[in-house]
Amino acid sequence: MVARDALAHLLDLPLSFHLERRTGALARAIDRGMRGIEQVLRFSIFNILPTLLEVALVTLVLWRLFDWRFAALTVGAIALYAAFTFVVTNSRVRLRRTMNATDSEAQTRALDSLLNYETVKHFTNEAHEIARFDASLAAYERAAIRSQLTLSLLNFGQGAIMAAGLVGVMALAGLDVVAGRASLGRFVLVNTYLMQLYQPLNMLGFVYREVKQGLIDMEHLFRLLTTPRPVTSLAPPPEAAHLAEKDAPAALRFEDVHFGYQPERPILRGVSFDLAPGRKLAVVGPTGAGKSTLTRLILRFFEPNAGRILFDGIDIRALPESELRRAIGVVPQDTTLFNDTIRYNIAYGRLGASEAEIEAAARLARIHDFIMSLPEGYETRVGERGLKLSGGERQRVAIARTLLKNPRLLILDEATSALDSATEREITSALGQLSRNRTTLAIAHRLASIVDADEIIVLDRGRIIERGTHAELLGLGGLYAEMWRIQAEDRGESVASPPASLGLPPAA
Repeated sequence: MVARDALAHLLDLPLSFHLERRTGALARAIDRGMRGIEQVLRFSIFNILPTLLEVALVTLVLWRLFDWRFAALTVGAIALYAAFTFVVTNSRVRLRRTMNATDSEAQTRALDSLLNYETVKHFTNEAHEIARFDASLAAYERAAIRSQLTLSLLNFGQGAIMAAGLVGVMALAGLDVVAGRASLGRFVLVNTYLMQLYQPLNMLGFVYREVKQGLIDMEHLFRLLTTPRPVTSLAPPPEAAHLAEKDAPAALRFEDVHFGYQPERPILRGVSFDLAPGRKLAVVGPTGAGKSTLTRLILRFFEPNAGRILFDGIDIRALPESELRRAIGVVPQDTTLFNDTIRYNIAYGRLGASEAEIEAAARLARIHDFIMSLPEGYETRVGERGLKLSGGERQRVAIARTLLKNPRLLILDEATSALDSATEREITSALGQLSRNRTTLAIAHRLASIVDADEIIVLDRGRIIERGTHAELLGLGGLYAEMWRIQAEDRGESVASPPASLGLPPAA
């Protein structure tokens, strides 16, 4: 239950949290937290309560069968034992936290090395990665040794206190035997009761240590569970219900939107535009202009610092995030896939889709023939993050997945950036047909893929500096025309005309 809630909460946290997370440490914290909860519950229910009851009963029997001196000495030993255990165990908390921190760091470094296996190999830095991992393990080892030394000190002290208490009570019993106030049988009886008492008492000390350690291991997990998330400040209007189920293409509007990931580094500076239902708007500009930030704002991964974004005329802050995102399909620039089959990765766009629907989406994305050429077809596993496929193949799977979702607003964030020219023409043609029936926002660096857009806006340093159709922007002779000239020269084509393969008329 707790693990499920932890995963649900982590998936519900904003993108800003996940951009700063350390995956290895996060996974380790959840694992330790789960084991800590199990440990605390097990010892609390099955050890602490029965042991306390046994200690109370033995002390009462000693008091009733002998006299108050035996009970007083026994209670004093128990109190000293408990105080010593409490003080020393609490002093070990810092060491346990250090062990957890160094263990998390080691696991993070190991996971990073494995996830970036190809990069490590490219730069032949295996020895460096091993040295970093070994340094973290060495720090963990030092903390573990100090923890074990203090544990040995704790065990020695507990044993000494129990032995002193036992000697004291047995001395009292021996004096009574010598004085004739007690028989030898009662002397043996006292020893038997004390052994019966100290055995569970020793277990109680062990249990307290384990419970305390479990509570420390749970700290990070519960900090994760209490990590706050942004709260929607606007009440959703009635028309916000079932937003994703509407058949009509969506409308999108930016009104004087300002945004920056940090206050001192603004990204968008008063961006405004309208994207009418069923139309295609392209956003171009140099790297760092703020193009991909538009996608993050539309999906509500971040909130604008000023201005507002309207979806179907409704401020997106008033829309349930899940309902908004179900109405939007995104083909990202960097595609990562689940370590599962191609079928699963395509069907992820709409869980429960039929076999025919999955294959139709694959055909439209021009990847069906490639899949069928594989020995296992749609059951082929793509590997960690989809690395068994090429960049272009991963991107076509992502396109098929988004097509299967059949969104009302389609966002293409450099959707053809990893494709060769021939495949790009095929995908561009397919996406062009798909865009005729839905609203499309295309973010592009390669201008040849967006010349058919109804409107193109040029972003530079967070501001719209040019807008118009492809032909109009070429006529302006500004930044867009310069970008087109450079890319056309790279393709060896006429500066004034779009690629003939797109079937578009030459620019005016």
